[in-house]
Amino acid sequence: MGAPWRFLPPSFGPWQTAYWLFRTWQTEGVWPMIVKAIWTFLDAAGHLTWTVSVDSTTVRAHHAAAGAGRRLVPGEPDDHALGRSRGGWTTKIHLAADASQTVLSFKLTAGHMADSPHLPGVLDDIGVPRPGPGRPRTRPYRVLADKGYPSRANRAYLRRRGIQAVIPDRADQQRNRTAKGRLGGRPPSFDREIYKQRNTVERAIGRLKRYRAVATRYDKLAVRYEATIQVAIILDWKPEFSDAA
Repeated sequence: MGAPWRFLPPSFGPWQTAYWLFRTWQTEGVWPMIVKAIWTFLDAAGHLTWTVSVDSTTVRAHHAAAGAGRRLVPGEPDDHALGRSRGGWTTKIHLAADASQTVLSFKLTAGHMADSPHLPGVLDDIGVPRPGPGRPRTRPYRVLADKGYPSRANRAYLRRRGIQAVIPDRADQQRNRTAKGRLGGRPPSFDREIYKQRNTVERAIGRLKRYRAVATRYDKLAVRYEATIQVAIILDWKPEFSDAA
């Protein structure tokens, strides 16, 4: 996954047809439907723990990804989720992954965007359909994140939703609390043992980046790159899905 469409083996038919199908399924929402079907199966089989870790990864954009037209495309952000940094154009993937390394949601932004403000949005996008009637499951038991996320807003958001926060304070937050004495209040609870599971999101990112088209962005449009990531998730889950069956 990641070779130019024109290099597709002849056994798959004309490459233009394959690309048309990929783009049509993206436009009609077929790729996320397949991902949600796998979520439902894995959750029903007891493979999801609902201990979720949040993190981000920055992806370099190939020069072919720049220069998208201004024609309005449904769901496409104005900046195409591209930002310029010293290394060139980049995109950032913000994602939430279950302790089973199952990606449950992700959002794309320009590569220079901060991580912390996007934690609520990533968690709000979690929605695992149930096999029968009923609303999708949306609330993890607990959320693990590193020192890039311990803002008051994030802690208040998790508290409001009844989700346990396993997020360490930054050193400056600890110093400020100590300097205020009693007025600084108690430090937030932090379970070091559970926090050791946070590496699952890093491993989930590593699994996605095994695919060339995810590790480097070649798609001009953010909605196409989003579909590329969804296809990678489907391909990555195929063995796990088969084992569960």
